[in-house]
Amino acid sequence: MRNFTTLFFYGILILVVAQPKSGWAQETFDPDMLYQDARKLILEGKRGEGRTILSKILGKYPEYGDVLILMGRSYAWDGKYDSAAIYFEKALSTSPTYEDAYIAYIDDLFWSENYERAEAVIGMGLEKIGPQSMALKYRSSRLYYYKEDYKTAIKIANEVFAKAPKTEGLLGYIETLRRKTRINAAGATYDYDYFYGDLSPWNTYTVYGRTHTDFTGSLIARVTHSERFDGRGSQAELEAFPSLGKNKYGYFNVGYSQSSFFPKFRFGSSIFWNLPKAYELEAGYRLLQFSDVTHIITGSAGKYISNWWLNLRLNFIPGKSGSSSSANFQTRYYFRGPEDFFSIQLSTGVSPDEETRDFQSQLLNSYRARLGYQHLWTSRWMGFGFVGYSRDEISESQFRNNLNVSIGTEFRF
Repeated sequence: MRNFTTLFFYGILILVVAQPKSGWAQETFDPDMLYQDARKLILEGKRGEGRTILSKILGKYPEYGDVLILMGRSYAWDGKYDSAAIYFEKALSTSPTYEDAYIAYIDDLFWSENYERAEAVIGMGLEKIGPQSMALKYRSSRLYYYKEDYKTAIKIANEVFAKAPKTEGLLGYIETLRRKTRINAAGATYDYDYFYGDLSPWNTYTVYGRTHTDFTGSLIARVTHSERFDGRGSQAELEAFPSLGKNKYGYFNVGYSQSSFFPKFRFGSSIFWNLPKAYELEAGYRLLQFSDVTHIITGSAGKYISNWWLNLRLNFIPGKSGSSSSANFQTRYYFRGPEDFFSIQLSTGVSPDEETRDFQSQLLNSYRARLGYQHLWTSRWMGFGFVGYSRDEISESQFRNNLNVSIGTEFRF
């Protein structure tokens, strides 16, 4: 009997020792402290390490709302919107009145352009939390903006501004909506080109009108009149920026002139793709008809980084006697909104879209630097000014140095 009792005791002892991670020996930790550690890692870009810690917390606290939201946001920031949605859905089911869960999920749905589900989540949030949630109403306005119902969007945005004027980005957003609801505009620009040497200064005047139609998108009619080479001439153009479906839009340009320093006929077309993470790509073609026809293949890549916009354009010009190319780099720093910015432009060669340049006689190398500033004075008036300097190689022994000043204004109605 004693031997049986001894064996039984040792058996129980072995079972306890063999399971150190269960029962009363289970590991303990502070979930709030681990959450802060994970949050720091994720914000530093170490999202895999941060998610490992969050998974550990969820293993013991599966309904921890802030952990679920942070896990979802980490996937959304990586562009893994479906994975993010799993955690946001669980956060809503466990905390149906937690505003942060709705906000995070709606942002994820906006980024993935799942507007149908976003509308449902916004409705659910307003029902559970109530219309006093300005963060949800702000995103309700955003939803109408994405649907291009700008009148409803600005009505809701003004309601939010009346109660929560310090909402981040709200004022700039309202200004954008005001511009969207005023789709007509008229503007004028003046360019003065001074040349170091015997060449007389050039004066170029441009007037234009802009409107919007469902078929053409933004539609612009422009007339440019220039005095150069001791002569005068004008050019008429029509431009359109139609929508080409989800995340795409086009650019079309036609122009005509009887002046020798403008192309007799010009044509341009491009397709733009808006890509994830604020990238934009363009592929296009330009045609300029002087005495001969010039074909240009063009393309650009752009990206928004915080308040900065960066864009690089390349042009390739095939020819029987040899091909040539040009490049243009632009950057803008935006202040209050998309109409207020400072810009820098550096280029080599001549772009077919720079109408104030001498494209016809430009044969060899050209280098240009340009600074500019644009400002929206009121919701209706906009003005801008640019100054640039270029050095153009006309022949192997002849260079032309050019100072350009450009000013303009636009009125929206």
